[in-house]
Amino acid sequence: MQLSKDQHKFKILMIVTSILIVIVFLLSINAGYLKIPLNEVFATLIGQGTSKNELTIFDFRLPRIIMALLVGMGIAVSGAILQGVSQNPLADPGILGINSGAGFAVVLYMFFFQGTAFFTGMLSIFIMPLTALAGAFIAALMIYLLSWKNGTVTPVRLLLVGIGINAAFGAGLIIFQMKMDSIDFMKAIIWISGTIWGTNWTYVWALLPWLLILIPFAVYKARFLDVLRLGDPIAIGVGVRIEKERVILLLVAVALAGASVSVGGGITFLGLIAPHIARRLIGARHTKIIPLTAVIGALLLLTADTLGRVVMAPMELPVGLVVSILGAPYFIYLLVKTV
Repeated sequence: MQLSKDQHKFKILMIVTSILIVIVFLLSINAGYLKIPLNEVFATLIGQGTSKNELTIFDFRLPRIIMALLVGMGIAVSGAILQGVSQNPLADPGILGINSGAGFAVVLYMFFFQGTAFFTGMLSIFIMPLTALAGAFIAALMIYLLSWKNGTVTPVRLLLVGIGINAAFGAGLIIFQMKMDSIDFMKAIIWISGTIWGTNWTYVWALLPWLLILIPFAVYKARFLDVLRLGDPIAIGVGVRIEKERVILLLVAVALAGASVSVGGGITFLGLIAPHIARRLIGARHTKIIPLTAVIGALLLLTADTLGRVVMAPMELPVGLVVSILGAPYFIYLLVKTV
């Protein structure tokens, strides 16, 4: 009876969150300097709009909205996995330095190729997630090795080492930015601040395969996160190869974060907030937390991006700054409560 009740609650939450996403989607598609009446938006979406509206919606606004949804899902699920693997409620790919590692790799690529090879050409767009992914894996490896002490990795040590790695990569970013020319410097600043700059369909297709593969795989592996939550002795007792599963889950989390950061920039705190909201709503079972976290992350980032475009219109606030403004107080609250 309890299982059936939880399943019903999970379905309701997924439906409600999806409806909220549709509402914000409609608000976002009309947000900007050029206002399009809602009836014209619907007409354009079914192929009966004007050429001007089709250009505005299909070439500019719709790719950005889809990208915000995808990046939000990727970063949020990455945070949920990291929190489950480390048993640390403060774990987040941005706070732990994984995003900074990905960003450092991207800026290095921009610096040595003078930016042009990175931002133009079909091949460079599909190489972009691989570049960020390499940096994310290097950062994750450094964090894991430096956190290892006496045969174990404690949550507090992981957090502190991650903050240190984050600061180190941040310093490296500043050094290379100072050596860039003015155009590449501005591109790097915009990217690092968390602006969803990959606003065309090519970037969507570059990111989509990663999420289509990794998020369902994370849902499939979620049962191991539930077993790990019981402690290593119990997990070993029921036949789980805990180190193997930890490594697999960490690789999935890092891959999701790296691919998402490559087109979404340095977005921090989203991977912290979304899993916590999902956990408060549905409980501790990761088989439900991960799907709910994905839709909550998509909703939060799309909302933040929409707010960033309308609060100071016609200027835009980077979505990363909006998320940080909302997430920093919550992080401080969790830090005081947990550590």
